[in-house]
Amino acid sequence: MNNTWVLVANASTAHLYATERLGEEMSVLKEFSHSESRAKGSTLASDRPGSNQSRGSSMGSMGDPLDPKEFEAERFATELAKEMDKGRVNRDFRRLVLVAVPHFQGLLKSHLNNHTRAMVVNSINKDFTAFGTRELPGRLKGCV
Repeated sequence: MNNTWVLVANASTAHLYATERLGEEMSVLKEFSHSESRAKGSTLASDRPGSNQSRGSSMGSMGDPLDPKEFEAERFATELAKEMDKGRVNRDFRRLVLVAVPHFQGLLKSHLNNHTRAMVVNSINKDFTAFGTRELPGRLKGCV
């Protein structure tokens, strides 16, 4: 069993790797794609806000509580967190490393349950999703 899972992610793409040690050979476990995060905000939201009845006789408009792109990033972070939680329950890894830009990293951590969050041994604030299994170990070694 590889002891460490490394999740390399951004708001629309993620790669899950397994390794014995960070900075050494890695194998791809799973790849994730969330194309909705790449869509334009205007295509994700309706063209007009809804309306709500206020106490008086006038009607007010309701804006979206969350930016559509942010909403999709939240959905993707939730999906990834569930996958990490499932791996922890199945004892597929002992340590977890998260590699993502700070904002998306925060979303990921907020969706991990406490037990899985406790297994995070390193958080790297970079977007390394463009690197493959040849380049990634060297990049990660330089960040540790």
